[in-house]
Amino acid sequence: MESMLNKLKSTVTKVTADVTSAVMGNPVTREFDVGRHIASGGNGLAWKIFNGTKKSTKQEVAVFVFDKKLIDKYQKFEKDQIIDSLKRGVQQLTRLRHPRLLTVQHPLEESRDCLAFCAEPVFASLANVLGNWENLPSPVSPDIKDYKLYDVETKYGLLQVSEGLSFLHSSVKMVHGNITPENIILNKSGAWKIMGFDFCVSSTNPSEQEPKFPCKEWDPNLPSLCLPNPEYLAPEYILSVSCETASDMYSLGTVIYAVFNKGKPIFEVNKQDIYKSFSRQLDQLSRLGSSSLTNMPEEVREHVKLLLNVTPTVRPDADQMTKIPFFDDVGAVTLQYFDTLFQRDNLQKSQFFKGLPKVLPKLPKRVIVQRILPCLTSEFVNPDMVPFVLPNVLLIAEECTKEEYIKLILPELGPVFKQQEPIQASNMILLIFLQKMDLLLTKTPPDEIKNSVLPMVYRALEAPSIQIQELCLNIIPTFANLIDYPSMKNALIPRIKNACLQTSSLAVRVNSLVCLGKILEYLDKWFVLDDILPFLQQIPSKEPAVLMGILGIYKCTFTHKKLGITKEQLAGKVLPHLIPLSIENNLNLNQFNSFISVIKEMLNRLESEHKTKLEQLHIMQEQQKSLDIGNQMNTSEETKVTNVGSQIDKVFNSIGADLLTSGDAEHKEDVLQNKHKRASLTLEEKQKLAKEQEQAQKLKSQQPLKPQVHTPVAPVKQTKDLTDTLMDNNVSSLTSLSVSIPKSSASSTFTSVPPMGLGMMFSTPIDNTKRNLTNGLNANMGFQTSGFSMPVNTNQNFFSSPSTPGVTTMPLGTPSALPNFSAVGVAPAGGKQTQQRPTDMSALNDLFGPQKPKVSMNQLSQQKPSQWLNQFAPPQGSPGVGSSVMGTQMNMMGQSAFGVQANPFFSPQNFAQPPTTMTNSSSASNDLKDLFG
Repeated sequence: MESMLNKLKSTVTKVTADVTSAVMGNPVTREFDVGRHIASGGNGLAWKIFNGTKKSTKQEVAVFVFDKKLIDKYQKFEKDQIIDSLKRGVQQLTRLRHPRLLTVQHPLEESRDCLAFCAEPVFASLANVLGNWENLPSPVSPDIKDYKLYDVETKYGLLQVSEGLSFLHSSVKMVHGNITPENIILNKSGAWKIMGFDFCVSSTNPSEQEPKFPCKEWDPNLPSLCLPNPEYLAPEYILSVSCETASDMYSLGTVIYAVFNKGKPIFEVNKQDIYKSFSRQLDQLSRLGSSSLTNMPEEVREHVKLLLNVTPTVRPDADQMTKIPFFDDVGAVTLQYFDTLFQRDNLQKSQFFKGLPKVLPKLPKRVIVQRILPCLTSEFVNPDMVPFVLPNVLLIAEECTKEEYIKLILPELGPVFKQQEPIQASNMILLIFLQKMDLLLTKTPPDEIKNSVLPMVYRALEAPSIQIQELCLNIIPTFANLIDYPSMKNALIPRIKNACLQTSSLAVRVNSLVCLGKILEYLDKWFVLDDILPFLQQIPSKEPAVLMGILGIYKCTFTHKKLGITKEQLAGKVLPHLIPLSIENNLNLNQFNSFISVIKEMLNRLESEHKTKLEQLHIMQEQQKSLDIGNQMNTSEETKVTNVGSQIDKVFNSIGADLLTSGDAEHKEDVLQNKHKRASLTLEEKQKLAKEQEQAQKLKSQQPLKPQVHTPVAPVKQTKDLTDTLMDNNVSSLTSLSVSIPKSSASSTFTSVPPMGLGMMFSTPIDNTKRNLTNGLNANMGFQTSGFSMPVNTNQNFFSSPSTPGVTTMPLGTPSALPNFSAVGVAPAGGKQTQQRPTDMSALNDLFGPQKPKVSMNQLSQQKPSQWLNQFAPPQGSPGVGSSVMGTQMNMMGQSAFGVQANPFFSPQNFAQPPTTMTNSSSASNDLKDLFG
C-alpha cells in the first residue's frame, strides 16, 4: 500500500512538474486553467495534451502544449524550422472550420519555454488508442491503456476522416500531406477529428477544376519533426516528387490498415535509405494480395487495395469513399445523423427520435454514452422536442450505472421534471415519466426524489387530464415500495383520496380504489384502520364497480397477515357499512355473493374470537371458584362459625357486639384473627380493633356480675298458650318483663351471646313450631317504641331446657302501636280475648329512680361500651341494683342484636304457615314460665 502511494505521489509530482515547466509563463494560462496530462498527438506525438477549463465560463477544453525542451539537441536553425512547422500547422487548423476538423478554442500562444493553444475537449489521439504511448505520462492511464475500439466506432471514425478529406479536397482545394494516426484526434464524445496541417499543400489554381499542388523534394537532412511520417506517405512523394488529393487517399488506406492491425503500418521504412525502401514498397504494392489484408473486414478489403494502388488515378476519391457499403452500417449512419442534427427541422428530428429506440440496443454502451447522449440532452432546450427525446434518454439511463446516471443524466432531467409549457408537451412528459417511474426512483438519490420526482407524481394526480390520472393511479402500485413512508402517508395517499372523492370520472374513482387496495401492504395497520377504512364510508357513488372496489379494500385489509381488522371495528364500523351496501339494487348475483361471502367470513371470525374470549373468562372464573372452595374446605369448623358470625356482624353493623357477646377471651381472639385474615384492614379499622381488644380485656378483668332476683309487683298471667299470653286483654301497652335467674346459676359468671348467636339459634335441631314461634316473635317485636328499642337477648338455644340457663329481659315503654300478629294466624280483634289488666311500671321505677335520669336505649347505644358499662357496674356488696344493671346490660345486648327494623334474615315467608301444636307442652310451659314470670 505504501509503495502504491509513493508511486502515485511521484506520478502527481511529475505531472505537476511537466505542467509547471511547459506552460508556466505562456499567455494561455491567463484565460485557462491547465489540469492533468491526458494524451499526446500531432506529428511525432510532439504535442502534450492537458485537460483544462476556461476561467471565465468554466468551459471544458483541451490544452495542447509543445515543450521546447524536446528540441534542445537540435541546432538553432533546426529549432527554428521545427517551431515554424508546428506554428504553420496550428495556424492553418485555426483558419479552417469543419465538424471533421479539430476545433480550436484559443489560437496558438508562444512563450520562452513552449507553444500552446486550446481546442475542444479531447480524449486521446488515434495513435494513443492503437498503442503508441510516446510522450504520455507514466504510468499510462487505464482509460487509454484499456481502450478498445468497437466496430461501429471504427467505421464511423474512418467515415469521419473520409468526410474531412472530402471537405479539404473539394471545398478548400488542399492536400493534407500527413494523414496518420498521430494527426487523428478522438474528442471527448468519440468523434474522429483531423489535425496536423504542418505539411499541407494548397492548390495553386483553386478556381480551376484540376487543381495543382506543388510538392517539395524529400530532404533527409531535416529533423524528423520537419518531415511527414514516411510510413503513411504515398510513394509519389518520394519517387516522383509530386502530390495530389489521391496522395491523401493512399494515406487513408494505410490508416485503415493500421486500425485493423493494432496500429502497425503496412510497410516499415528505413529512414536512412528512404529511396530504396520506397522502391521496394512500390514493388510490393504492385503485387499486393488479399492475404496481406486478412485482419480487415471483408467488405472493405477491395477498397483498401484500391486506396493502396501505385497509380493515383485508380484510387477512390474521398467523396466516393464515404459512399462505400462498408459505411452503410446502421450505427455509423445513426452517429452520422447526430452530427448533422443541427441542420434538421423539427419534423425530421421527431421522425428520427421515434425510430431511435430500435437502434440504441445495437450500439455499444460507451458509444451511446459518449456520442449519442450528449446530442440528445442538448435537445432539451427545445420544449417541442422533449417528448420525442425523453424516451431515448430514459432508455439510455436504464443501461447506465447509478453513478453514471447521477453524473450524466440526472442534471439534464432537472428542468424537464418542472416543465409545464406547452401543455400538450407537458402532458406527454408526465406520461413518459410515469411509465419509467421505477427507474427514476431506483437511481435517483432520495433528496432529489422528494424535490423533483414525487412533486411530478403529485402534479399528475391533480392533472386535468383523466388519461394522466388513470395512468398515474395504475402505475403507482408498481413503485410504491420505493417511496418513503412519510411521503406516501402525508402526500401521496391524501391526493389519491382527493382524486377519488372529487373526480367526476367513474374510471378515476375505481382506479383510485384499486390503487389503494394494491398499496395497502406498504402501509401501517393502524393508519389503514384509522384513515383508509373511514374514508370508504365517505364515497358517495353506488356504482357496482365502486362498491366492488370498496369491498376489495375491506377484504384485503381483513385477510392480510400484517393488517387485519379488530373485532371491535368489525362489529362497530365495517359490518354496519358493508351489510347495507350488499343489498344495493345495482349489484348482480355474483357481486352480491361476493359481498355475502366476505360478510360471512367477518361474522365467523367475530363469533370465533369473542366466543374464545368468553370461554377463557368462564374457565378463569370456574378456577377461581374452585380455589375459593378449596380454601374454605381447609378451614376449621370454628373458622366457619366465625365467618358466619362475621357476615351477620356486617348485616347488623355492630362490631362491639362481637366482643361483648363472645363466649370467652380465646374465642374473641380467634374472631379478630379471622377478620384480619379475610381482608387487609385500613389504619382506622386496625385502631378500632385495638380499642375493642382493650375493652374486651377490661371486661375479662372485671369481677362477675351478681344479678339479684327481682320479683315483679304484678305477675303476668301464666298460660300454656303463647298467643293467649301475648294477646291477653288486648293490651295497648306492655309493661315490663323480667326473668329470674335460677339460684343454681346465679353465682356463675354471666356470659353474653357470641357473635354467631343468631346463626346458632337456628342451627340447633328444633321443631317447626318452635322455629315459627321464634321467627314470629322476633319479626313482630322488632319495632321501636317512642323512647326505647325492644331488645331481645337470647342464649344459643332460645327454647332451652330447664337445666340450661337462659335469661331474657325485655323492659318496654309504652308502645306506639300494637304488633302485627297476622303472620301467625292470630287476629287481635276477632280472636279470643283475655282479661285486660292494669299496667305495672314498677320495674322501670327501679331502673329510673329519682337519682337517675331516664335515658333512652338509642342514647345508650351511642355511648362507648366502657362509659355506660362502668356507669352501671355495681360496687361490691351493693344490693338492690343487680336487677337494674342486668336489665340495662340485657337491653344493650338486645339492641346490638336486634335493633334493626328490616332484617334480611327474617322474611315474611317464614310466617306463611300457621304454627303447629307444640309437641312438648310441659317443656314449653316451663320455658314460658321462665320467660314471663
